[in-house]
Amino acid sequence: MDKRKMMSFTLIIMVIGFMLAIQFQTVKEPVTRDTRGTWQLREDLLKEKELASRLIQEIRSNEEKLYKYETEQNQNKEQILRETLEELKREAGLTEMTGPGIKLTIEPVYEEMMLGETVSSVSPELLKRLVNELNMYDALHISIDGKRIINTTVIRDINMETKIDGHSLHKMPIEVLVLTENMQTAEKLYNRMKVSKSVEEFFIDNLRIEVSRPEKKITIPAYDDTIRIRYMEAVKPNEGGKS
Repeated sequence: MDKRKMMSFTLIIMVIGFMLAIQFQTVKEPVTRDTRGTWQLREDLLKEKELASRLIQEIRSNEEKLYKYETEQNQNKEQILRETLEELKREAGLTEMTGPGIKLTIEPVYEEMMLGETVSSVSPELLKRLVNELNMYDALHISIDGKRIINTTVIRDINMETKIDGHSLHKMPIEVLVLTENMQTAEKLYNRMKVSKSVEEFFIDNLRIEVSRPEKKITIPAYDDTIRIRYMEAVKPNEGGKS
């Protein structure tokens, strides 16, 4: 065997050995599995979808404002600022909203009460899952027991009592109002909630969710608590425009 053939043979053997080494290393290293539960994955996906949706809406809204500022020279700029302020209030949940939507009623399963099992409250986890599911199905505005749900709303257990931003949920039934974009969306939400996962989860805790037919006018109250803004400070007048 001449030198050229020997070098070619040696090179082929080295390549094969390298490939076998990589394959062995790949098989040897365990694959990291995603151990998140189904609800956690759904919540993470929902958060990403909500973030993307908000960013798109903000971009469109800002483009519309810029168009107004640039093209409507004769319009009062103060009026444009007032409209912007009102829009921000609506987005933050600081105004009462009326529109098409559905009503959910959370109440104990009376069959269980007749057997001696009493139900006095609903857990924060169930309420959070219900809110997440409603948002997943294009709910625009939500209120629970007369309390407006916004981005900063906290639902938690305090001293064995479920509270929404400090408001106690200690009486049954609990009314949940949901506003949608139009009657068509309300009808879709109604159909989805009739067979939703939340209905099953509530029933396990001896609670029933009654879903009403879509209505043309449902009124949701404004958020009536103080919105606390963190990590934000007012810019001093002499520092405006500086980076």
